[in-house]
Amino acid sequence: MPFHVFYCFLEFLFLCFFICLYCFISHEEGHHRLKSWTKKSHACLKRQTFQNYKKRRRWSVASKKGSLNGSKINRCFNICRQKDNSIQLFCLDEKSFWYLPIFLVLPFTVHSTLQKQQSLPVRPIIPLVARISDQNASGAPPMTVREKSRLDKFKHLLASPNTDLEELRKHSWSGIPREVRPITWRLLSGYLPANKERRELVLKRKREEYFGFIEQYYHSRTDEHYKDTYRQIHIDIPRTNPLIPLFQQPVVQEVFERILFIWAIRHPASGYVQGINDLVTPFFVVFLSEFVTEDVENFDVAALPLDTQRNIEADSFWCMSKLLDGIQDNYTFAQPGIQNKVKALEELVSRIDEDIHNHFKKYEVEYLQFAFRWMNNLLMRELPLRCTIRLWDTYQAEAEGFSHFHLYVCAAFLIEWRKEILSMVDFQGLLMLLQNVPTIHWGNEEVGLLLAEAYRLKYMFADAPSHYRR
Repeated sequence: MPFHVFYCFLEFLFLCFFICLYCFISHEEGHHRLKSWTKKSHACLKRQTFQNYKKRRRWSVASKKGSLNGSKINRCFNICRQKDNSIQLFCLDEKSFWYLPIFLVLPFTVHSTLQKQQSLPVRPIIPLVARISDQNASGAPPMTVREKSRLDKFKHLLASPNTDLEELRKHSWSGIPREVRPITWRLLSGYLPANKERRELVLKRKREEYFGFIEQYYHSRTDEHYKDTYRQIHIDIPRTNPLIPLFQQPVVQEVFERILFIWAIRHPASGYVQGINDLVTPFFVVFLSEFVTEDVENFDVAALPLDTQRNIEADSFWCMSKLLDGIQDNYTFAQPGIQNKVKALEELVSRIDEDIHNHFKKYEVEYLQFAFRWMNNLLMRELPLRCTIRLWDTYQAEAEGFSHFHLYVCAAFLIEWRKEILSMVDFQGLLMLLQNVPTIHWGNEEVGLLLAEAYRLKYMFADAPSHYRR
């Protein structure tokens, strides 16, 4: 007899037994619940397929009260086998938990999991903390002829007495080679001038100016007026990319504290807002990679000369400041910039994919519940850091990349998960998907496709207000 047929038959026998036992013990109350379960199951509080529930949250029965690990919900679950080989869970209450035949669930869980695993495509195993560096880093395959040709073009542009910034942006849009990314980011952000002869003088002056701010303001972090700002920064720094060892080094955390505190002091209209701490990391990693040949994520920054550490810190501060100057309304009181962008995203999605928009409305999902973080952190919490760096290559090259083009990237990112979104049939499932999108395997190719779709959307809607709004 086949495995699943045998257990279906066994499950049927045990279900009959426990239904009878339940009715015998609970009398009228049990009869009422049984009738409600068999005839009105659609009105239950929670109804999820076992596979979908297990995919989103690990759970186990911890006691006779039916507590779920991670959810702290004490309930009993009745089980019903479905035609699609899934198992329905129906939440009842605490009293009847001991009627649940756990040993009936486990064989079908294993069987369903095996079926699901066999249907998934084989993908390469990537560690949780994936490589920060891109395809041109050490230890990666040698550059192709095309990549070498692109690198030569960048070097030629950067070596000219007056760098053509428009041409540099044109070449940077599709990605910047790792070897020239630090100098290119400094130029595209407006931190360095196009004139090659002036660059060293500007670098020296701006770095000295930054450390002048440190001497002037940093001691005030313990003052009554600023101690709350410093305290919040001090709390947020360890949360910045906690799985990457680089950002857990005391030296690096002190650098981030100084950068963020000085920026907050010099921008009283907004001050420090949670999320700004994430925006330092791409600049810090890119400027650090200028002095590191191996993987950056495990490099001991304290091993670098002190002057080099100071230069990386100052450059990260100024480039982050240039970025925030263009999106500062995202971080002023009530964060009106983010509110407006989320509203614009809702209007845009309602035009480009009405099915997704109506699906959100059906299950009462508000765009603000997931897109606020997308705008506040520029998708840094949704993408691996290596993808964020590639994404920022294009943002630096695009006119108003961080303030305007990012909207279309968010729309393209949402549409990327169209199939998964429409398969979710409840509020909790949708929100968990949108807040934990599976991008751990993403690399340059996926980011390139995302940017291409975002550019298409911008081309169609940016200059067509009559199509953009209802």
